[in-house]
Amino acid sequence: VQLQESGPGLVKPAQTLSLTCTVSGGSITTNYYFWSWIRQPPGKGLEWIGYIAYSGNAYYSPSFKSRTSISRDTSKNQFTLQLNSVTPEDTAVYYCAAGGPGSYDFWGQGTQVTVSS
Repeated sequence: VQLQESGPGLVKPAQTLSLTCTVSGGSITTNYYFWSWIRQPPGKGLEWIGYIAYSGNAYYSPSFKSRTSISRDTSKNQFTLQLNSVTPEDTAVYYCAAGGPGSYDFWGQGTQVTVSS
């Protein structure tokens, strides 16, 4: 399974960050697979944002729940992250990842997103 993130590298404060993960070599509807978004701010550790499950149900970290939406397009085998009302603290490398329950077997290469006016 290969994952590839895409989206703008620069977002203005208060706007919405939108990233897409395109999946190849596997289906996002594969049973018991979970498709996650994870980020790493500069100088900090990994932060799990949320996932969309094989069933289409999404679950979010409480830290992001109020301003995050993860959706999918099964016809394109893609899933998408939307993070609203961004601030400079949302500057990070954003990764999509996939695996079974509690695991991250496959990762995208990551994409840098900078929040700045």
